[in-house]
Amino acid sequence: MARLTTFSRILITLLLVGGIAGALYYFGPGIKIGESKKLEGIDVSDRDVNNVTTTAEIPLPSAQPSSKVASKPLVRIGAYAWNAQSGIIVSNGGPRTTAGSLMEQNGVNLEIIRQDWLSELRNLQVKFVEDLDNGNPNPKNGVFAVMIMGDGAPYYISSTQQALNDKYGAGKYNLQVVGCVGLSYGEDKLIGPPKWKLDPATMKGSLVSAVMGDGDWVTAVNYAFANGLKVNPDPATYDAEAVNFYPSANDDYIESAKELIKSQKEGWTVQLKEVVNGKLTGKTIDKKVDGCATWTPGDKMVFDALSGFTDIVSTKEFNNQMATTIIAVKEWAQANSSTVSNILKSAYQASNQMKQYDSWRRKAAECVANTYQLENADYWYNMFQGQKGEKNGITYNMGGSRVFNLADANQYYGLTDGINRYKAVYDQVSYYLKELNPAGFNQNVKRIIPYEEAVNLSFLKGITGIETGTAYTTDYSQQATKVLASGEWLINFNTGRATIRPEAGDVLNQIYNLVVQAEDAKLELTGHTDNVGNREDNYTLSIARAEAVKTYLMQKGIPGNRFQKVDGKGQDEPVADNSTPAGKARNRRVVVVLKK
Repeated sequence: MARLTTFSRILITLLLVGGIAGALYYFGPGIKIGESKKLEGIDVSDRDVNNVTTTAEIPLPSAQPSSKVASKPLVRIGAYAWNAQSGIIVSNGGPRTTAGSLMEQNGVNLEIIRQDWLSELRNLQVKFVEDLDNGNPNPKNGVFAVMIMGDGAPYYISSTQQALNDKYGAGKYNLQVVGCVGLSYGEDKLIGPPKWKLDPATMKGSLVSAVMGDGDWVTAVNYAFANGLKVNPDPATYDAEAVNFYPSANDDYIESAKELIKSQKEGWTVQLKEVVNGKLTGKTIDKKVDGCATWTPGDKMVFDALSGFTDIVSTKEFNNQMATTIIAVKEWAQANSSTVSNILKSAYQASNQMKQYDSWRRKAAECVANTYQLENADYWYNMFQGQKGEKNGITYNMGGSRVFNLADANQYYGLTDGINRYKAVYDQVSYYLKELNPAGFNQNVKRIIPYEEAVNLSFLKGITGIETGTAYTTDYSQQATKVLASGEWLINFNTGRATIRPEAGDVLNQIYNLVVQAEDAKLELTGHTDNVGNREDNYTLSIARAEAVKTYLMQKGIPGNRFQKVDGKGQDEPVADNSTPAGKARNRRVVVVLKK
């Protein structure tokens, strides 16, 4: 134990405690455990983030190491192999700062380290803190920051913060989001059989391989909740009435793809304890993996290896969900604020070049291949734009990324148009963690770090010397026909009235968060009532209730031209028995449909 890292020791302790608890319910049928839940879906914003600031083309970085910044302290960032990081990578000229790069011009000596295991990214950051605590102002071990999916930040920050607090005391060292430099735009996805897309209810009883708590898991959970499905948060159990998750080996998204392939091609199964209504039955289920949540190159691996699978939903639909987010050690970042701001500045300058010039996009692909030592430049160039494929008559999509310039970053955090897209994402995922408690998260982590403590925009605001650009506005003038998701929300209204009761606030906030994350989508609202009163009055009342939800969302900043239809069905389409109070409550609902 003495030779292990702090974080590894904490993980082992948690595993030992979890093992004892696991043995209790493994051999104890009927014990009450984490119950599958159906929650409100995640937020989606009303405006797309895709700005271009017109600038002259600047020279590309060379492949030669920079001599100008060699004498400066080397700073390190750990990152997944992920194409949405192209902008910051090309700004550096590759894994180490090169001559002529924007990072060199802005005085930064940076190394980007590929690490696909989330647990090892944590270890790298904990090593940095250990070195910092030993009195080294510029630690040579570990990384001062990691780049991960922004929707995975509540899980990552809260769990890693717990480890830091346990070792150094609460508040001595903290992690914070310091900015974002790109956006997954289709690259991250839920993969499964086409029937899941045609009829989401067929996902009931499925087992999906994913890195639990991370962004791709969130994408799958979003899809389930937006379509009214329950989610089983316990990876050791199986609920036939819910969507179930298998935690990928090593917290590695590539393993998510491999586990689906192995299960489908070799018949590999996972042994799970059966659950009915939140209680163990004493039976075990040998379950094949039915789908996975992954990203490029994991998606291509699946589609190359298997037939009969497609992308069910991705970050192209939930287009504001997954920003490429930098999470830094707060104390070091504040002491080196100009370095952090210049890292962001370099990335935004390079990204704006990529938006305008193909030569920069091709150079970025070359730098990405060199940094990750994976595939070649043509592969990453094509995947950045997104690719379509077809196999045995089934079409599928792979890749799809965006990079952020300064105008994008300012808009994403709501600094230019008042819609804080990231706060909607962060708060929604925090809600998922609290309510679902994946793999005992709430027992192992004492506190989910709130947005206000987790995000520090001072480094973004400290950028000078480049054009900020203006906020982009989405065009909602075209008719949307493709259904992205359709969910029913039970909103508390006063009896016989369209007045929303105060206790409905949480539900409405979840709807708002969902709408913020799927910013490209248009909205259709349909109100429903129970059978109290006459049919004609209920029809009018159902429309008024749908209009009340529209008014609420517009007051929160959602533009009126996003609402494609607002209608009511009165009492004509009940989903429950109107002869009981519980059935009546279920029928007093508003259906929200997202269309593209």
